Amino acid sequence: MKKFDLNIEKILENWEMHHAIREIIANALDEQLLTKTKDVEIFKHENSWIIRDFGRGVKYTHLTQNENQEKLSHTEVIGKFGIGLKDALATFDRRKVVVTIKSKHSIISIETSPKQGFDDISTLHAVINASDDTNFVGTEFRLQGVSDKDIKEAKNLFLIFSGEEILETTKKGQVIKRRGAGGSIYINGVKVAEEENFLFSYNITALSTPIRKALNRERSNVGRSAYTGSIKKILLSLTTKEVAEILANDLINISEGTAHDELSWIDVQEHSVKILNQLGKYLFITSFEGMQHPDMIDQARDSGHEIITIPENLRKKIQNLNDLSGNPVTDIDQFISNYNNSFEFEFINPDKLNEEEKLIYRQTPDILNIFGGKPENVKEIKISSMMRKDFFSEVETLGCWDKSTNSVILSRKTLKTISDYSGTLIHELIHAKTGHDDVTREFEISLTEVVGYFCSKLLGK
Repeated sequence: MKKFDLNIEKILENWEMHHAIREIIANALDEQLLTKTKDVEIFKHENSWIIRDFGRGVKYTHLTQNENQEKLSHTEVIGKFGIGLKDALATFDRRKVVVTIKSKHSIISIETSPKQGFDDISTLHAVINASDDTNFVGTEFRLQGVSDKDIKEAKNLFLIFSGEEILETTKKGQVIKRRGAGGSIYINGVKVAEEENFLFSYNITALSTPIRKALNRERSNVGRSAYTGSIKKILLSLTTKEVAEILANDLINISEGTAHDELSWIDVQEHSVKILNQLGKYLFITSFEGMQHPDMIDQARDSGHEIITIPENLRKKIQNLNDLSGNPVTDIDQFISNYNNSFEFEFINPDKLNEEEKLIYRQTPDILNIFGGKPENVKEIKISSMMRKDFFSEVETLGCWDKSTNSVILSRKTLKTISDYSGTLIHELIHAKTGHDDVTREFEISLTEVVGYFCSKLLGK
């Protein structure tokens, strides 16, 4: 038998039993990961709890380390400091737990003994005995004096035992379905914080400098400022529809002040829109736009679009934005453009018009002459029985300038009177000649100039 002074200078007085058990489980999980051996076992045997891994086996020299270089060089392990075991043993001793550590190398227990050379000072020692089974595989921690509740609380600090559902894994970490009232923050699978108003739980696997600095030996009280950047990176790495839809469904709560905290990040809002637009048919509108254009909303739903209500500041961000595949995000302007591009006119051969309509249609050359001639870019003037809807005015248009075919297209309805037909034709000819859109200052100026030109011709006669 040998005794080994653990030289524990600072005892973590605030550690509960489950904190100490957490360190034993963490070491076992790390050994499983590093050695690629079978799963860690945690079970009750008679009046003791057993935590066992199947790795290389603990040695008494592990009790001397301040930092474990093997763990420091591995990005996925839980432990970084190598002193968690000593902290756990000190906590067990303070709480009167009988600990036995068995491996093929030795059997280790703990006791308080006088410090070598100083009989008046007692410190915590590891008692090292030869192993009774040199073929024993792994390390077994036998804990006598811990409750079932202590074990349950310790296991709940690990993602692997929590029962929480992982929704998506990225290079930066994992998004986890929130369970209960708030979200949990894990770092390499160990819970370090809780967030009351988070939409998801998270497991951060790419450790940033702020996180490394914030991870003290207690693994507690890690502040939001340390992990906010990492969580943003996880969210901005997402690609799945399921997570994006959960984010999008929370967008509507922003105006009511009840949205979860992740939705306060505008870049996260924007990314969720990009994912949804790439993976399905969605129309992104503000609540005001929805009230303004009910007919357009109905048309979008009829064509298979799901309506997503977004805040005003996000509406500005997604204008002319492309999704993750490089396709335009469908806001109101893009929806109308898509609708116009996909609309199919029902053109009518002039010979099929009735006599009253033919009479008006035959005045086309005279109207063009009054206008000053047909613009060079106008190839045809067509009549259609079906016209596209102007969603902003909520009525079917009477005419349009179709740049794709260089055609002025007029509704058959305009052939009821010469004033309807000539007025609509001239209106669209101005669009063709100037290239200006409706409800613009430039178009109003062009329209005024044409009216003035007509008046000067008539008054001149």
